[in-house]
Amino acid sequence: MAGETGERRPRPMTDLSRPEAPPLAARGLGLLLEAGLVITWSSAFVGAVLASQTPSVFQVTLWRFLLIALALSPFLWMARRTARFGRWLGLQVALGALGMFACLTFGIKAIDLGVPAGTASLIGALQPLLTAALAGPFLGERVLARQWMGLLVGFGGVAVAIGEIGAADLLGYTFTVISMLSIVAATLLAKAKWDNSHFLAGLCVQAAVTALATAPIAWYDAGLLPAPDPTFLAALAWAIVLSTGGAYGLYYLCLRRSSTVRIGSLIYLTPPVTMVWAYLMFGQPLTLAGIAGFAICILGVILARPG
Repeated sequence: MAGETGERRPRPMTDLSRPEAPPLAARGLGLLLEAGLVITWSSAFVGAVLASQTPSVFQVTLWRFLLIALALSPFLWMARRTARFGRWLGLQVALGALGMFACLTFGIKAIDLGVPAGTASLIGALQPLLTAALAGPFLGERVLARQWMGLLVGFGGVAVAIGEIGAADLLGYTFTVISMLSIVAATLLAKAKWDNSHFLAGLCVQAAVTALATAPIAWYDAGLLPAPDPTFLAALAWAIVLSTGGAYGLYYLCLRRSSTVRIGSLIYLTPPVTMVWAYLMFGQPLTLAGIAGFAICILGVILARPG
């Protein structure tokens, strides 16, 4: 008998490749955060339309991030005495330069050069595939065959929803690709190096970096001081609350809770959800291709789920 001899029975083998399922409450919270990410990330289209009605989209970008940095500055002050603050600060500067400034600036300029918003979304939808391809060598994440299938299905759904690719200057397409590569780099860097410590302080630094980098562009484009008319204020409020506080905040929170493949697959839902935004706010019609693409994207996300 094991109790008489003092020997312990070996524990049954477990499949380490399949993590234990999280509690129901945690799963519910995760799904809620992911739904919020899809909705707020998609809201960037509406924000771009509102900003395009102002004298300068770069003015909106400048004041958007300047006000966010000022609002979150108390959190940065509290984080200044933490261990390895210099290394943490350098990481936040890099994330701000890549994930916010480069992604937004090149994306905005690409559309300004004539790249259709739908085409830009389609190129941006390459992000999950590229992130998954790099997650193995850079992060040690294993991407299952089923997840690869889900990513490919999701990309196909985006292609169906978008439709035709419009013509534009080669430089515009180059800027779109650079924008996509910037958020991929920020995703891998954040997943590898940032444990979400001092989360709000980190967003403060990222916003400050983006504001400082955008200031010369805004000054050249239309000046630093905007006319505080209702159109500008509406675009600014939308960009601060939804496109930044919601989208970027939820992106990094979800990235911390799940794999890069899982969060990347959610990006496939944003172009179809963007079409719903456009229908509700601007009366742009919903097409059968858009609805079919949305359904295909959902299938892709289901296939790409971990475990």
